[in-house]
Amino acid sequence: MKAISVDKKMAEKVKQNLIKTKNLDGNYKVRSEGNSVYFPVFFPVKNHKILDVKFEKKNKVESFENLLKNEFDEKELSELKKAYEVVWDIAILEVDEKFSDKEKLIANALLKSNKNIKTVVSKEGNYEGEFRLRKHKYLAGVKKDETVHKENNIRVKLNIDTCYFSARLANERLIIANQVKDGEKVLVMFSGVGVFALVIAKNAKPKEVYSIEINPEACKYADENIKLNKIKNMNSFCGDVRKIVPKFNEKFDRIVMPHPHDALSFLDVALSVLKKKGVIHLYAFYDEDKMDEIWKEIDKYIKHYKKIGLRTCCQVGPGRYRICADFQIL
Repeated sequence: MKAISVDKKMAEKVKQNLIKTKNLDGNYKVRSEGNSVYFPVFFPVKNHKILDVKFEKKNKVESFENLLKNEFDEKELSELKKAYEVVWDIAILEVDEKFSDKEKLIANALLKSNKNIKTVVSKEGNYEGEFRLRKHKYLAGVKKDETVHKENNIRVKLNIDTCYFSARLANERLIIANQVKDGEKVLVMFSGVGVFALVIAKNAKPKEVYSIEINPEACKYADENIKLNKIKNMNSFCGDVRKIVPKFNEKFDRIVMPHPHDALSFLDVALSVLKKKGVIHLYAFYDEDKMDEIWKEIDKYIKHYKKIGLRTCCQVGPGRYRICADFQIL
């Protein structure tokens, strides 16, 4: 059947594009051989040769939504939140209080519809505190809070209750890695379990990647993940960014600041160790119609810089997005 072949390093990015263009045949399993990944497609893909490849057919399972139709009436089904986040084999649901008496039923339907999911939990409140943590309530499957997430050619061990992590930013992490030039020194602030730094170290060719995280539990996992992925050019530091950065006898070509709540207030710290013509990737939360206002905020800290780009990474609420501003110091 029709297929395209891509290098493993580009597989996740290509997969997301195929899904976006509705050109990935989900009836068949993706094949991986050596450094190549083969995707079953419906129609030709620009800049890719169409191949004839045999794929293993997936076992058909009833969809999550169809299973719910048997338990909810049409009005309830329209009100029910069906989206969920997947951290490898742990699914995180958001269940409205009005459906709390049926949350286990919903969780079991999700388990039945997706064989890759082993555990289902629900969100208990929002991210809170200095470590940006959120509580979860166990609903179904294997009772656990630790997993090894896989994305962008890396493995990331983490605990969803004690560490901040967003699987939805996988493509964003690869976007940053693809901008890193050979031999660069990169600093990742607020690095959590080290995932941003790991993706950069694994998918680009930086000289060194430094990561800083204040949550001791996340730091423990970051150190473990460096060993897990056999990364030789990454250094993990645990503590407050304002206390650790001044101790560096280093200047960086690129600094990533993935803390959308408070990254702006740390721009002075970033600038103190950024090389001339260095690049900053700064994240923030903004309403869709006010995204350009981030440049006014940056103007308060920096007068001479070049705007590289501004993009949305993911939606975090009605009309509200996590965005990334890329800019270069002049």
